[in-house]
Amino acid sequence: MSPDYIKAQLILLISIIAAIAFVGCIYELSYGAPDFGFPITWGILLFSLPLGIYTFVKAVSLARKSMN
Repeated sequence: MSPDYIKAQLILLISIIAAIAFVGCIYELSYGAPDFGFPITWGILLFSLPLGIYTFVKAVSLARKSMN
């Protein structure tokens, strides 16, 4: 395994965690009573969306690079 492939897997793990946090925040906000309060939950929501997208795209590009 190349180092780029291992790095891609770790970045993909970050992407998965960000996606889980995003969905969890949507669930908490739709429920109406977030455990961490509205400002913190909205902050996590707004931070996890771009983080998840960026890390997913980065992981895919690194995995493709390692395949060549």
